[in-house]
Parts: sequence; C-alpha cells; structure tokens
Amino acid sequence: MPAKKPLRRAPLKRKTPLSPTPLARGGARARGLASAGEVARAAPSKKKGAGSAVASAPEKRRRSRVTAPPAAGGRTRRSSKAAPLRSASAEDPRAPRPFVKWAGGKRQLLPQILAKLPPSFGTYHEPFVGGGAVFFAVAAGKKAVLSDSNERLVRAYKGIKSDVEQVIALLDEYPKSREFFLSMRDQDIDRRSDAEVAAWFIYMNKLAFNGLYRVNSKNKFNVPYGDNENAVICDRDNLRACARALVNATIEREEFLDVGRRAEPGDLVYFDPPYFPLSATSYFTSYTARGFTRRDQEKLRDLAMELKERGVHVLLSNSPPAAELYTKELGFRVTEVLAARNVNSKAELRGKITELLIH
Repeated sequence: MPAKKPLRRAPLKRKTPLSPTPLARGGARARGLASAGEVARAAPSKKKGAGSAVASAPEKRRRSRVTAPPAAGGRTRRSSKAAPLRSASAEDPRAPRPFVKWAGGKRQLLPQILAKLPPSFGTYHEPFVGGGAVFFAVAAGKKAVLSDSNERLVRAYKGIKSDVEQVIALLDEYPKSREFFLSMRDQDIDRRSDAEVAAWFIYMNKLAFNGLYRVNSKNKFNVPYGDNENAVICDRDNLRACARALVNATIEREEFLDVGRRAEPGDLVYFDPPYFPLSATSYFTSYTARGFTRRDQEKLRDLAMELKERGVHVLLSNSPPAAELYTKELGFRVTEVLAARNVNSKAELRGKITELLIH
C-alpha cells in the first residue's frame, strides 16, 4: 500500500518564530495592548543543520505517523454513532486538549465519565463548558453546542475557532513577566476582538496564581501573578487542534437553562456546574460576578429531570453534598469517583477529593 502523504503545516518547515501579523505588530498597540517589542523578545530560535533539510522516504513516513494532524475539520474515522466511546485525548498525543487550566477540569476523570456515556448520541451539549475536556475527548469536530455564562471564556473559544493564527501571533509576542501580566490585567479587554480576548484569557490563565480565573463584583479579573516559570504560554499545535475540534461547534454565551429549549431526544447533555458547597460558607461565587446559588442547583436538578423524561442522555458532575438533590426516587443514579484537585487558593483543599457522577 502506498504511503499516505503526510499532512504538513507550513510552520513545521522552519524553526523560526511565526512572524506577527500586522495586528500583532501594530494593531495591538493601537488597541492598548502592549507589544512584546516594548517589553522583551524570546530568545532566537535554533536553526536547522544543513543535513536536516531532506529526509529519506522511511523517515518521512515515520514522521507522518507522529506529527501529521487530523484531517481538516477534526473528522475522524469513527462516527459519533459508532462503537463505544473512548478518550481520544488519552490515546493520541495529537488530539486537542483544554487550552486553559480550569478549576474542576475533568481530563483526569475521562475514563470514568466515558463509561457513563451512551455508545452513540446526536448533538453534544455542554452548558458549563469551562476547559472543555469532555467535549475535546468525545465530540471534537462533531456537531456540538458549547455555552457558558462567562462571556470572556465564550469569546476565547470563538476567537480560537475563527482566527487561531491571530491568537497564536499575539501570544508569541507576549513576554512572561510580572510587569506585562499586571498591564494586561488592567486592560479593558471586553472592547477587543475575539482573537485578542482569547490571547488575553490564555495568557492570564497561564500566569495567574495557581491557574485561577476569578473576578470581583465589577467583573474585573483580580488574581495575582503566579510567577510560574514553567508556564507554556503558546502551545501552537494544541491551539490549532482545538480550532479543528471546534469547526462544527456552535458557541454561545447563555445560562444553563437555555439547553432545555434545544436539546432533542438522543442528544447528550453534560453538566459540570460550579459545585454544591462542602459547607455553608464555602460557595465559590466569583467564577462570574453573579455566582451560582443553591436555588441554581435546584433548577439544574429540575432541568436534568425534564431532559431525561424527554429521552435526552444526561450526565452531571457535582460534589457529595449534591446527592441530597439527586435521589433514586427522582430517577437518578449516583457514582462516587476520586479526583485530584490542585486549582485552589488554599493548599489544604488540594489533593484527592470525592466527586459525584450523576445520571
């Protein structure tokens, strides 16, 4: 069988950094975003040796198996209605991964989550998309509706989907420094383009203390600098993989209740809300300026019941105290799983904790 022609991206032909687009060079300053030329530039890239320009046919075939990206549009050989689901992220290093670190991210729990999902489904819906680990694992490139009440997060997804090269060009210019971080934190980012919001969101997430995203009552990002020397600000390959994964996704800023209007029998809805508090004083209310209350938790439970009655596949994640809302009498099954949680401002609350999968 003839060797498949490897799919190569242009940047792989040379090691020099991606040249900034006009917006990255001049537009960022015009919009009030500092340019890396004003602060610092990355070290010069290493050049290829003369002998690396040409590779033998076997070598090319070997490289294609390692570096060739999935087909355009994120299509795979497996249909969403075929064979049992499995985690592409766990099996394929080229598969898309969450582009931000997110409190309560589900990448480590993918095996347990996938075991609770149906072998096939229609449209995938994720109203609290967050880092999107479950979406990237089970619905990349497929028909999906991703939503969140966090407008900046939604715009970050839109920026990556519509203009990932611009996002990369901007991130390539942003230096890793406290001074630049603080100047970016003070930006009125909501007035910028989706690509600029995406670059801002990723940069702040990578360098903020412990990867937290938190805003005050005025919707101002207020997490301090984390001094993370090992942070990778611009993962070009993964950002492009995320853009391919999002090609058939609709991305909306909306409340979780809106999924009740559009989910149809056979669709899959995964809810990963802000968790039920472990104590009366531990509500995490700063993910958005409004917060997420007990009444919201009860509305979510009622919505899950309604969707199940309509023939929609439903899976939820939450903390152990939420079990009181999701009883067997109401038609729910609850499974306890252990997860490592490292995104917390209090060190004593990091480590292995019990979470619930509800279906």
